[in-house]
Amino acid sequence: MRLRRSSLGPTSFLVTLLPFTTAINLDCERARADGQTFDLSALGGPKTVIHTTGDVHPSYVETAFTVDICQPLKKTGPKGEDCPNGSRVCGIATLVNYVEQKNETFKVIPIAGDYSTSGAGGGGHFDPSWTRLSTSSIQSDREKEGIRLKMGGGSYPPKDGKRQKAVVEFLCDRKNETEGQKKAFSLRNAEEGDEEGNNNSGKSDEEKKAEEQTDDGEGGTLRFLSYDEVGEEEVLSLEWKTRHACEDTKDNGSKSSSGHWGFFTWFIIIFFLAVAAYLIFGSWLNYNRYSARGWDLVPHSETLRDIPYIFKDWVRRVVNTIQGGGSRGGYSAV
Repeated sequence: MRLRRSSLGPTSFLVTLLPFTTAINLDCERARADGQTFDLSALGGPKTVIHTTGDVHPSYVETAFTVDICQPLKKTGPKGEDCPNGSRVCGIATLVNYVEQKNETFKVIPIAGDYSTSGAGGGGHFDPSWTRLSTSSIQSDREKEGIRLKMGGGSYPPKDGKRQKAVVEFLCDRKNETEGQKKAFSLRNAEEGDEEGNNNSGKSDEEKKAEEQTDDGEGGTLRFLSYDEVGEEEVLSLEWKTRHACEDTKDNGSKSSSGHWGFFTWFIIIFFLAVAAYLIFGSWLNYNRYSARGWDLVPHSETLRDIPYIFKDWVRRVVNTIQGGGSRGGYSAV
């Protein structure tokens, strides 16, 4: 019995696979730009820097910008005072009254994340992109070593508001800890031990500067640079000094960061390309020689159609062999 021909040819079948191979994804373990791969997975997890504005007695505005380059931020606060689902970068503004000791969250800014499915945060697309600094088209970038990450998707207000964007610049820092970082932490320790000073006054310039950078847990420093309006967008700029942004890093203490694909990955890629080349060339040959159409274009299409029946027959033989194992060679007892 001859199976019915399908109108779907091999070329159409290959085209249907393209969306799965071109899907955009932020892989912090393999941040690749211009032939160089960086493993930033050790920097995963939420990291927060604080920017203080409007410091007028008796209050100031404290905006906490939180970023996670490896996975969406998890909700930790009460409803209406936390980042929407799918957020990778988010800002939460709090009005701090240091005289009455009152804090009030009045603004949640979804800056970057995949909000296209949930509709939250403005419903925008994440669209992450990496840029290698040493080979950038910008002269000032080529003097640096590292990688830049741009993310979007948010808007504020979420409905018909300004589009938001986050730019995180990962800079190579081969030191375990910078002098600026040590100074920042010493200021924070002094601030925690001086409760009386916090109750009666605002923040000093040194305290503000100290809060605008944070330890990433890997000997590096995440620092707030700016949050300004650029054209029709509001852009948050962060600087992340870390040894994981160095191009000659071989081992970052976690997973392999060599950037080289393994043997099995190359094997699968080569195998897929070989099969694709065989199908395309064979289909072209059948089309030109025999004017074949549909599945008849596929090389050895008759054999491929018989595979289900061959497999079914093989399974039947295996089952009959197993079931007939205790029959004493075909003779029954008398």
